[in-house]
Amino acid sequence: MNKAEIINKMNEFMSDEFEVDVEDIQPDAILKDTLGLDSLDYVDLVVSIEANFGVKLVESDFVGISTFQTFYDLIERKLIAKHA
Repeated sequence: MNKAEIINKMNEFMSDEFEVDVEDIQPDAILKDTLGLDSLDYVDLVVSIEANFGVKLVESDFVGISTFQTFYDLIERKLIAKHA
């Protein structure tokens, strides 16, 4: 799966899961603010990532994750590590 495919898939399920317009999901937008995440929503996000990509996320993975771009990069790294 290439980066564009990762981004498209992530944007689709985040838009559906958190009821935001996909147009609002921009690489430099703040993840928490755009999706309106609270602590329980982060759990939903982790479960969705695991279901859609088959990678596990832990709390420490979110250190330094603020924008959609940094989140995309995290998932890409996890997928590369999984297939290495």
